[in-house]
Amino acid sequence: MTAASRRPFEGGRLGSSLSRLTWALLLGAVASAAFAQGEVNVVCSVPLPWCEALAAAYLRETGTTVNLTVKAPAGALAQLGAERDDPRHDVWYAGTAGMHMQAAGAGLTEAYRSPRLPELADWAVREAERSGFRAVGVLAAALGIAYNSRELAHKQLPEPRCWADLARAEYRGEVEMPNPISSSTAYATLATLVQLFGEERAFELLRAIHRNVGAYQRTDAGSMRAAARGETMVAVTWLHDAVTEIANGFPIRLVAPCEGAGLEVYAMSIIHGTPRMDGARRFYDWALGVSAQRIGAEMKYFHVPSNKGTPVPAVAPKWSELKLVPIDFTRFGSATEQRRLVEKWDREIHGSAR
Repeated sequence: MTAASRRPFEGGRLGSSLSRLTWALLLGAVASAAFAQGEVNVVCSVPLPWCEALAAAYLRETGTTVNLTVKAPAGALAQLGAERDDPRHDVWYAGTAGMHMQAAGAGLTEAYRSPRLPELADWAVREAERSGFRAVGVLAAALGIAYNSRELAHKQLPEPRCWADLARAEYRGEVEMPNPISSSTAYATLATLVQLFGEERAFELLRAIHRNVGAYQRTDAGSMRAAARGETMVAVTWLHDAVTEIANGFPIRLVAPCEGAGLEVYAMSIIHGTPRMDGARRFYDWALGVSAQRIGAEMKYFHVPSNKGTPVPAVAPKWSELKLVPIDFTRFGSATEQRRLVEKWDREIHGSAR
């Protein structure tokens, strides 16, 4: 074979090499774009194990990586404000509705109407409407009463059914609740009672309950743990904390008070200016679905899921059957109103004799 006869082959070989190189570059560019679309950056304001379980499930179901920043709601809001001009996150998951309203008011979040809105409970949709669709209710906590059934039977006392029952004389020294000065649960109790009864009647009831309170716990879950271990009989608590103690084997019964259980909503928002808007919306829609919303209970966090189709664990109440009263965050989420009510409680209730 002559050199001349080899040239077409060599030329073909070189052309083939160039073709492969071109395709490699093109495929690399496509892969880079796919990789960029294959991530979503989430600020997560539920406990770390729950955040990690959400990220793992999303990766498993969609192939998309979730980069987590775990922050308490106040810290998350502050971070989003600091990143206003250079957003580094796509979605803020959970955090109280009041703080999501602050984010919406500051222009930190984007309006989005998820196609899953019809699947959600009324309180979740109401949050979306109230925020101009810059947030949506993703889960909630219901505030109520829990009691130790073993202690109740031993002392032959009646079962509490209503907020007003906590003022009954037979519960003298048998009630514990958190302290509003240090506990968000206790402030939610103040807000719930004021919303249900009006401020004057609510404080009358709180004075009557005060006579029965053995201790005001500093932490949110302190009263519930005391009731679970028989150190007190009745606790004012988030019902999901009571369900956790039931799941752990303690003789606890929970009560959604007859007047209404205060409902604190936790929301989700898309961050304004995210360069990954499509990815943010995909995660947002997924987080409103049943597969995402059942994860909390699987991790033993028994909050109220916003998707009506989410299975309820056997140990949890059927949330749809409870009288849930969403707390007015426009009023009670105000720092001024919170300070006023807590100072009034400290002056008129906590400082009075039992």
